[in-house]
Amino acid sequence: MMQTDATALIQFVKYALAGGLATITQIIIFHLVGWKLFPALQEKDHAVQFFKLSIEQVDDTRRARNSMIANTMAFLVANMVAYITNILWVFESGKYNVVIEILLFYAVSGVSVFLGTVLMGILIKRFGMLTTYAFCANIFTAVMINYAMRKFFIFQG
Repeated sequence: MMQTDATALIQFVKYALAGGLATITQIIIFHLVGWKLFPALQEKDHAVQFFKLSIEQVDDTRRARNSMIANTMAFLVANMVAYITNILWVFESGKYNVVIEILLFYAVSGVSVFLGTVLMGILIKRFGMLTTYAFCANIFTAVMINYAMRKFFIFQG
């Protein structure tokens, strides 16, 4: 394997680990908000069963809306975790001034989270999908978009 290939592989592994930390942050905040502030969880959701949480029953329309709100709140915090870990450990900052860099970071992530959040809302409202699985579809959508956008458009590769 050539050095540049090894470097790219190491960078991607570091990106995945940083993304894992941000994803865990998003999952925790989403579930806390969906449990305590904007009821979005169901009895069969994994966190509810694992932690034996008492939840408020809501219809699918309200659950879809609340899931989208909870996801937006979780995104704001988790994306800052992602930004900080990316500049400290994965990519080289400095292509843009720090304010522009953060705005671009949130814009790129915002597009992917917006698409994932809309998908999550549709899966819940139209198909009654379990909140856990709809949330996973949202995360999958975001991960698929973010790496390339961050690597090629925001940071210095």
